[in-house]
Amino acid sequence: MKVLRIVLLVLVLVVALVLLGGFLVFNDWTRGPIPQTDGEITVAMPSAALAAANAGLKDTVEVIRDKWGIPHIYATSTYDLFFAQGYVQAQDRWWQMEFSRHIGSGSIQELTGKQDSVMSQDVFIRTVGWRRAAEGDLENYDEESLAVLQAFADGVNAYILSRSADDLALEYTLLGLTGVRIAIEPWTPIDSLVWAKVMAWNLSGNRGAEQQRSALYETLGQEMADQYLLPWPFGKKPTIIPPEALPITDATLTAPSSGAGIIGVSTRLAGGLTANDVLLRTDPAIGSNNWVVSGQLTESGAPLLADDPHLGIQMPSIWYEIGLHCQPVSEECPFDVRGFALSATPGIIIGHNARIAWGVTNVGPDTQDLYLLKINPDNELQYEWNGEWRDMVVHEETINFGDGEPPITIRVRETHLGPIINDNQIDDDGTLQGFNNDDPMAFRWTALEPSTILKAAVGLNRAQTWEEFREALRYWDVPSQNFVYADVDGNIGYQTPGKIPIRAAGHSGLLPVDGTTDAYEWKGYIPFDDLPRALNPESGFLHSANQAVVPLEYYDQLRDKLADEFGEDSNYFLGQQWDYGYRGQRIVELLQTLAPHNQETFATIHGDNKMINAEELMPFLAELDFGDETLNSARDWLAEWDYQMHMDSPQAALYASFWARLMDNLFNDQLGDYSASGGSLDMWAAYQLAQEPDNAWWDDTRTADTTETRDDILIRSFREGYEAVVKRLGSDRAAWKWGSLHTATFVNDPLGSSGIGLIENIFNRGPVATSGGGSIVNATSWNAASGDFTVGSLPSMRMIVDLSDFSRSLTIHTTGQSGHPYSPHYADMIDEWRNIQYHPMLWAREDVEANAASRLTLKPGG
Repeated sequence: MKVLRIVLLVLVLVVALVLLGGFLVFNDWTRGPIPQTDGEITVAMPSAALAAANAGLKDTVEVIRDKWGIPHIYATSTYDLFFAQGYVQAQDRWWQMEFSRHIGSGSIQELTGKQDSVMSQDVFIRTVGWRRAAEGDLENYDEESLAVLQAFADGVNAYILSRSADDLALEYTLLGLTGVRIAIEPWTPIDSLVWAKVMAWNLSGNRGAEQQRSALYETLGQEMADQYLLPWPFGKKPTIIPPEALPITDATLTAPSSGAGIIGVSTRLAGGLTANDVLLRTDPAIGSNNWVVSGQLTESGAPLLADDPHLGIQMPSIWYEIGLHCQPVSEECPFDVRGFALSATPGIIIGHNARIAWGVTNVGPDTQDLYLLKINPDNELQYEWNGEWRDMVVHEETINFGDGEPPITIRVRETHLGPIINDNQIDDDGTLQGFNNDDPMAFRWTALEPSTILKAAVGLNRAQTWEEFREALRYWDVPSQNFVYADVDGNIGYQTPGKIPIRAAGHSGLLPVDGTTDAYEWKGYIPFDDLPRALNPESGFLHSANQAVVPLEYYDQLRDKLADEFGEDSNYFLGQQWDYGYRGQRIVELLQTLAPHNQETFATIHGDNKMINAEELMPFLAELDFGDETLNSARDWLAEWDYQMHMDSPQAALYASFWARLMDNLFNDQLGDYSASGGSLDMWAAYQLAQEPDNAWWDDTRTADTTETRDDILIRSFREGYEAVVKRLGSDRAAWKWGSLHTATFVNDPLGSSGIGLIENIFNRGPVATSGGGSIVNATSWNAASGDFTVGSLPSMRMIVDLSDFSRSLTIHTTGQSGHPYSPHYADMIDEWRNIQYHPMLWAREDVEANAASRLTLKPGG
């Protein structure tokens, strides 16, 4: 942001408030956006609304908010139900919705004014074309899905277009003081669909991994790079679906390989971003946990299901908790569902209805590829394809600025393989470069193809059986998720949905490939009925934690089944880059040892802080003589630790500090432009290398005259880690606490990053001490390359659903229901969240009534 200008304006504002007794003005600014939640509102459709014919409520709707600010909506028709959802979510989260559609559209500078720090992101998103893809999706939807989208949009518009900007969100008022003028535009169905593209991007990272592998193969050679970028440890860590739960025949195990590809490709992308730049507050450790157990493993005799999606930290929470209830439930109004929505979209993404429950984690399939193109030297709007020049489609994208700066227009070239992702680079001096004809790369991604994910969500919300659940998931294309399932009849299940490419022979998806011929073009997609699934396994439980979905035998059988259609040598793998299985390993261990299960045992699993990586490496530290009594004593003290990364643990602080230094000393000298984050890939690589004390990775290339071994690097890292903790926390190690280093700060966009303490204190919350860490079930991950231990991603909510009685279900999310900083529900869940506590997931109407804090009646207007 234009920090100096804002500082001056804030100083002037403060003086004015003092001189003029401006408390009342400030109070009006902060309280004005807080919505009415009691009494009656007659809801009329504003004339500016882009509404469907005959838009507007048809009947009275009741909105009961409980003591946590969670709305429970009761409506007599499907239209009214989703209209009210849009209205209510706009009441509580409008600024988040506004910001989300501008993120997805690459138009954030319409909200912030022209900013160099934001320009690269807007240019990149416009080049990839998330909003263009969402516009294409709209043409792909059925009548029911379109009706839901429009009803939601009508409800949003009924709220936002009846109020001034200052009465919608404090952000408008403060940004207005910087000269930014934001017009409130009507909400459209495309605004909802574009957020699905944002989520798909956050959960699809293979593009950057291809560029990283290509770069490391060039600088290190394939053999050494592959000792770091290790294949997934099949047979050593549990897959999501174990071999015994799949209908697998005898097959020859075929491990994946790197295949053909191009090394040394550019890491520069549109907007001047690089392959390892962070976009949209994402974190490389995002993932999730879920699990479900059958009645044979529970005290109640009915299934229990748990979920906790791991996403980037933000303020407010990405999730909006809500109940959607048709009164009565009928064929015309079939929804009776409770759980979590995304603020910009209709329906429930995770939760339960009257018969089934479901939870999700990210599959992490390989759905992105990079293709190196050749441009016609006589016509930069053509590219070579199978010996001929093919025309590109050219899109013009105009970027406007909320502070009145002149708009700029970029041109985006798109091939049949996707947009050229490294056009429109921005130089270090801020100059926009336009077309890149030297090493252009096309970006293919399933999310840029027509999607039907909203149809899937609507189907899930009203599904009553395993068969209907699976039928809904046929339309869940991207991002592919691991769905666990349970129903009131006692069934448990698992399903992978999604569009997952079948690649040509020799194309592993691990490296960029030649894009001048059809040799590496996708062959098709794995049919839905051949994607992994399981129902009622003998073990009595199913789980997922972003590890490999299935054992290798599955792929050989899949190849045999699909060879006639797609070719025997084609690549049928779901992906090759997974979380390395530490969380999955621990969840399986706890599911087996803590049975019979109830809400308390599930909460114990949610809050488990064991760092298996520490347990793996401690034997190597135990053998060392540090040549220093203090260090030897500290090591012996660390060996007494239970490996739990609890916020009050002093040993956890020491181990984390050692681990951060080990990442730098072991890996960063040879990773070039990349850095080891300390995540599961680094954990598995470090453990494997620890068994080879003279491996070349242990030699620090920054010390040219010395060849280090494993023990040298371990000793150095432990010494540096110990010294770093002493510097931060003092010499009394009994007083150290992991939570003194490992904190979570919930940051609001964009003003929470303004650099002005007064403003940031209004919008942000924290830092607060937290337990957990990376590749731990309580996955509050931090980046070892960042220089500190602050949380980058976290369990964005936790849910425990009891199929014996839905009213016994529990949940929590990170912050609170409201996006208004002065609402009592802005941050009232943070302490419960960090302490692994929950609130009831109210279901029965009588329970909602008993916990009611407000009651709003929405009535049809004229």
